[in-house]
Amino acid sequence: MAESLIDIRKRIASTKKTSQITSAMQMVSASKLICAEQKVRGYQLYAAKIREIVTHIASTQLSLLEEHGHVSASDQVLVDFHDMLIERPVRKTGYLIISSDKGLAGGYNSSILKATKDMLAVDHASNDEFVVLSVGGAVADDLRKSGIEVAFEIRDLNDQPSFTEVSDIVVKAIQLYRDGVFDELYVCYKHHVNALISEYRAEKMLPLTDLDSQEAVGYEVDYLFEPNKEEILEILLPQYAESLIYGAIIDAKSSEHASRMTAMKSATDNATNMINDMTIQYNRVRQTAITQEITEIVGGASALED
Repeated sequence: MAESLIDIRKRIASTKKTSQITSAMQMVSASKLICAEQKVRGYQLYAAKIREIVTHIASTQLSLLEEHGHVSASDQVLVDFHDMLIERPVRKTGYLIISSDKGLAGGYNSSILKATKDMLAVDHASNDEFVVLSVGGAVADDLRKSGIEVAFEIRDLNDQPSFTEVSDIVVKAIQLYRDGVFDELYVCYKHHVNALISEYRAEKMLPLTDLDSQEAVGYEVDYLFEPNKEEILEILLPQYAESLIYGAIIDAKSSEHASRMTAMKSATDNATNMINDMTIQYNRVRQTAITQEITEIVGGASALED
């Protein structure tokens, strides 16, 4: 009985230490989440402004594309269309999958992996129809185990990644598209809604088909172009596409921090419940031992009186 009490005390002490660790990790993740959300809000302001400028400069090309639905030979003579605006026949699709390198984030990585695998199984008959790029090692490793090749990846990003950190894979993805390695690019990640909710997204980033020429109608600012619109777009459109991919990466980081914070809170709550249950068990065992000792003492006293 004494050993049982000692074992329970050890389990309670061990669980309390675990609870302290998970509680500290929860607070750290909460702090990182606040920083990540601030970074996302700052990015959204930048993204809205650069979208406004790009739409204004490319309004002529966008209007023709929306009017005809495709680029004819006569259109090409009149306007030098940028290749990142034109939809072309899809022979191969590119996927940039964003996950984490670290665990202890609940079902964050596993949900991304499952959703991505399901999407690939539905949309493609064979692995030759798509190219995979990866940010984070968790999903990349699992895809390789499933026989899916990862063409390019980066790992070990900071909790608040800068554009410089991710520029290699961002620039690589855009260059592969422009070189014709794949004909469209989707970025797959967990979108951060709030601390409790995130949703899987597969957003089409290339070609840039979501730009609307009507957005440029209400702009009051006009621009002077030097040397011309086409040369400016040659620089600006890749930068805009890079900003979209970078925005998805920092959004995914916010979702990762939120998932880790929620997972650590659940672990802390579970540890607290375990401690309460073990404390009740300890008190019962202890009370049983005390009752037995009293019974033995009373029995011994009665035997002496007899």
